[in-house]
Amino acid sequence: MSEATTSVTDVQIPAVVSVPAHRDPNVLRWVGAYTASMVGDMVFFLALSWAAVQNGTPAQAGLVTAVSAVPRALLMLGGGVVADRLGPRRVVIGSDTVRCVTVLAVAAVLFAADPGLWLLALLAVVFGTVDAVFMPAVGALPARITGKDQLARVQGMRGLAIRFAAVVGAPLGGLGVAAGGAAAAFAFAGLLIAVSVPLLISVRMRGLPADDASAARETTAWRDLVGGLRYVRRHRVLGPLMVAIALGDLGFVGPLNVGLTLLADERGWGASGMGWVLAGFGTGAGVAALLLTVRGRLPRAGCVAAGAIIPGAAAIAALAHAPGLPAAVGTAVLVGLLTGLSGAMCGALLQTQSDPAYLGRVTAVGGIVSLGIAPLSMPLSAAAIGVWGTGPVFAVSAAVCGLGGVVALCAPGVRRAELPK
Repeated sequence: MSEATTSVTDVQIPAVVSVPAHRDPNVLRWVGAYTASMVGDMVFFLALSWAAVQNGTPAQAGLVTAVSAVPRALLMLGGGVVADRLGPRRVVIGSDTVRCVTVLAVAAVLFAADPGLWLLALLAVVFGTVDAVFMPAVGALPARITGKDQLARVQGMRGLAIRFAAVVGAPLGGLGVAAGGAAAAFAFAGLLIAVSVPLLISVRMRGLPADDASAARETTAWRDLVGGLRYVRRHRVLGPLMVAIALGDLGFVGPLNVGLTLLADERGWGASGMGWVLAGFGTGAGVAALLLTVRGRLPRAGCVAAGAIIPGAAAIAALAHAPGLPAAVGTAVLVGLLTGLSGAMCGALLQTQSDPAYLGRVTAVGGIVSLGIAPLSMPLSAAAIGVWGTGPVFAVSAAVCGLGGVVALCAPGVRRAELPK
C-alpha cells in the first residue's frame, strides 16, 4: 500500500509500502512515547491525590483531583480543531512539553516550600486544559504514521500501552511518594513524560492530500468546529457509532467504578477482593487488545463491535449476582474481554472510517462522550444503589449498555463496516 507525500509542515514519510505496525520502527517510537506519557500520567495523578490529601480535608482533596475534568470537557472540541489545523504531531509534542515543564516546576516548588492546595488546584487545571488538546491529537496521530490497513493493529497496541500504564504507573507513583513524598513523585512523573518528547520528535508523518491541507488553511477555526460536528452527524458510520459508544459507556462506567466498590462492600470482599475483580477486568481487556495487535484485522468489524457489546452487557448484569469472589473475578474477565473487544473495534472503526483531516475533531467528540457524559452515571449509580441495591442497578446499567449494541446493529453503515485489508 503506497502513499505519496505532500508539502505540509510536519516531517513526512516518503512513498513506502506499509509494514505490520508491530514491526514498524516509526509506529514503535510512537507507541513508546505514548506509553511513557501514560505511565507519567498515572504517577502524576497518584502524586496529586496524595499531596491533596496531605494538604486538605477529604472533600478538598476530591475537589482538587476532579477540577481537571472541567477544562478538559469544556475545551476538548476546540482541542480537536487545534489538532486538525496545526497537525497532531506538533500538538502532542507541545502538550507533553508543557506538561513536563509544569510538573517539574511544581515538584521544585514542593521541594522548597509548602504552598498549600492552591498550587495543586492550579496544576490540575493546567493538566486538564492541556489534555483538551492532547487527547484529540493523540487520536489523530495513528492515521498519519501508518497505512489504514494497520490502524486496527495500532489500536490494539495502544490498548496494551494503556493496560501497561495502569499496572505499572500506580506502584511507581507509590514508590516515588515513599522515597521523597509528593515532590519526588511529581519529579518522577515529569521525567517520564519528558521521555516521550524526543521519541515524538523522531516520528515521521504522512502528509494530508493537497486539497485537504489547503482547505484547512482557508477556513476559520469556528467553521472547522461546526464542520467537524456536521461531518460526524452526517457520516453513515460515525454518527450511529458515537451514539452506540455513548450508551455503552453510560451503562459501563457506573457499575465498573462506584458500583463495584459498593458491591464489594455489600458482599464482604473488601478492598483486596475489589482489586482482584478489577485485575480480572484488566486481564480480559488486555487479551482483547493483544488479539487485535496480533491479528491486525477482524472480518465484519461493525458486527463484531456491536455483537460484543450485548453479551458484555449481560456479563455486567451477571456480575452483581456472582455467588462468590472467584465467580466475580471470572465474570469480570469476561466483561473485560467483551467490552475491551468492542471498544477496540469501535476505536479502529473511528480511525479507519474518518477522513484524516477530521480525525482530531472526531476523536474530540468521542472524548466528550466518554469523559464528559459517561462519568455522570457514577453519582446516579451510587444514589440508585442506595435505594434499590446493586442487582437492579447493575441490570438497568447493562440494559443501557446493551442498547448501544442494538443501535449499532440497527445502523446499516455500522453493521456493514469493515476494516481495510
